[in-house]
Amino acid sequence: MKSYQSSLKKGLPKETKSICPVCHKVVDAKIYEDDGRVMMSKDCPEHGSFKDVYWSDVEAYLQAEKYYYDGRVEKINYEAEKGCPYDCGLCEEHLSTTILANIDLTNRCNLNCSFCFANANVRGYVYEPSFEEVVEMLKALRAENPPCPAVQFAGGEPTLRKDLFDIIKTAKEMKFSQVQLATNGIKLKDINFVKKLKEARLSTIYLHFDGFTTDIEPYLDIKKEVIENCRKCDLGIVLVPTVFRGFNDHQIGDFINFAVDNIDVIRGINYQPLSFSGRATEAERDEKRFTIPDLLDEIEKQTHGRVLKKDFYPVPSVIPISKLAEVYKGKSQIEFSAHPHCGLATYLFVDKQNMDELIPINRFVDVDKFFEGIEQIADNLSKKGIINKVKAVKSGLDVIFKYINNSKKPRSLDFTGMIESILINQDYKSLGDFHKNALFIGSMHFQDMYNMDLERLKRCVIHYATPSPERRIIPFCAYNTLYREEIEKRYSIPLSEWRKKYGDERE
Repeated sequence: MKSYQSSLKKGLPKETKSICPVCHKVVDAKIYEDDGRVMMSKDCPEHGSFKDVYWSDVEAYLQAEKYYYDGRVEKINYEAEKGCPYDCGLCEEHLSTTILANIDLTNRCNLNCSFCFANANVRGYVYEPSFEEVVEMLKALRAENPPCPAVQFAGGEPTLRKDLFDIIKTAKEMKFSQVQLATNGIKLKDINFVKKLKEARLSTIYLHFDGFTTDIEPYLDIKKEVIENCRKCDLGIVLVPTVFRGFNDHQIGDFINFAVDNIDVIRGINYQPLSFSGRATEAERDEKRFTIPDLLDEIEKQTHGRVLKKDFYPVPSVIPISKLAEVYKGKSQIEFSAHPHCGLATYLFVDKQNMDELIPINRFVDVDKFFEGIEQIADNLSKKGIINKVKAVKSGLDVIFKYINNSKKPRSLDFTGMIESILINQDYKSLGDFHKNALFIGSMHFQDMYNMDLERLKRCVIHYATPSPERRIIPFCAYNTLYREEIEKRYSIPLSEWRKKYGDERE
């Protein structure tokens, strides 16, 4: 892929800015190699030195750097006065528009997971924006340029909201292409509840699912029941395991096997290495810290080489598709301009004639050459005009199809037909058809106070919408580390008062 303009320095060592875990002030930080790992160190004049693993593999870190890309924010909602990360809103220092927005519908929950950072039982107050406030947040997201295309309702446990179905319907009416629900699944064991989600036109269930033994996933039987209910209702699922060393890292390959066995309803897996939400000693972090390269090593080992570390690509690798869509449609498009060390992903294809055959996309597609071909189509369209754009795209397809080895793809897969439909139609139906034939395997490692890199933060593409008067839109990692408590307290009531008024928060 050709190199796009980026303000980031490549290579190691490098200087950046971070946050002191104690006082939350911006401090100088250094990212450097140490014994094959990428480390971050920083010094606070008041609270001393801190060190943590940034990425556990230098070679993988440098490979991902090739995909650096500076995006853009065309609509500034908040003026920068104090500097990053204290003016999130989005401010002029941010370099990525919103790809996926989170809206916490409540911090109430019907579980009490030890690593959760958004729970009324832990916080001592209930944060639950009104229906009208949720609608205003949705409006703010759609008012971005380009408009935010996807929203995820989260919590707490969002299924505790009695108006959940109306909220989902409203989001679809506001033209969000993807409406997702992040849930522990407890209420989805009622198939009528799942039917109502489907009727409300929910796109995807993001099901928190940590493992395959009850010591790791106490509600394993319920989660399997939820999967069956979603299968019956034709509602797709993405499994979302929180992974960390010594907890469930030995079951990482089991998720892929399980997803393949249920590929008719499970659309993907989004592994989320643990982010430390509170204070943790260096020894505690060393014991549990699990970075993206650690995850990929375990995937390769536990799938016995069927899925390799080199099969995964950083999020901005798909930027050429955005460039083509922008030229093709003649208006700004969303760009997956996340920092390349935020997340990696791949697609796996299962041959329906041989369910044991699992093929990563790069085994039959030269991915980099393929995207270079898409860039060339975009360049040709921008130079020659788009009067006959379908003809131009079809001409370009002849080039990029050279980078697809049909002899190595699953026999039952019409890959070239799907790609032609996506590039010519440029719509979400074509992308949806693609996802029904593929299993998405991805990872997003959210930052905490110990590994916070402000260069990553400025390129965040997953944002939180808030009920503040300014309808501030805040990058995910900034929200969880700096803003969550402040915003939730401002728009909450004490837990004791909630219970007096509404009863037990678990109901």
